[in-house]
Amino acid sequence: MRHGKKFNHLSRKSPHRRAMLSNMATSLIMHKRITTTLAKAKALRVYVEPLITRSKDDTTHSRRVVFSYLQSKEAVTELFRDISLKVAERPGGYTRIIKLGTRLGDNAEMAMIELVDFNLNLLGEKATVKAKGTRRGGRSGAGKKGAEDAVVASAGKVKAGKDSAKKEAKPVAPAPAPEEKAEEVTDIIEESGPVAEAEEETKA
Repeated sequence: MRHGKKFNHLSRKSPHRRAMLSNMATSLIMHKRITTTLAKAKALRVYVEPLITRSKDDTTHSRRVVFSYLQSKEAVTELFRDISLKVAERPGGYTRIIKLGTRLGDNAEMAMIELVDFNLNLLGEKATVKAKGTRRGGRSGAGKKGAEDAVVASAGKVKAGKDSAKKEAKPVAPAPAPEEKAEEVTDIIEESGPVAEAEEETKA
């Protein structure tokens, strides 16, 4: 029975459990991401997050306390030098657990635990989404203005198309027949004939 069982013993004695969690915490700090079983990942999260919180206070006492848990100078240096700067503005929740399905041999649930601020893929996606300037509540003012401009432009194109259609639809006078042209020419010649003779007489 599980009377008074406050945490997962992971089927190990206390010294074995502490040593295993210390090694896993060191690996997580050095590599920023490790794959293990889901039960161990949940136990590691409870173990390592208080150490990350303590790293925000960079004092000799804090370093000694963290070293008593990790037993690795390289991990302590990495934690206080790099990780503490990344998580300075984050109020807890430094790790993320992602389930990976079951293991082939014993069907154990597998998971990946990683430091949230060191996943460059997710951080890049958030930056691109933020750069777009969209929000959940509705369309932005710039989007509305762009839509209005598009409507005005489309209306102008429609009006221009109608005007050009009207210009093309104007009736064109039919060309005169050849006989009518010949009659007009003869009329002009007859009218100019006496005038030309009068001018010749005056010259003589």
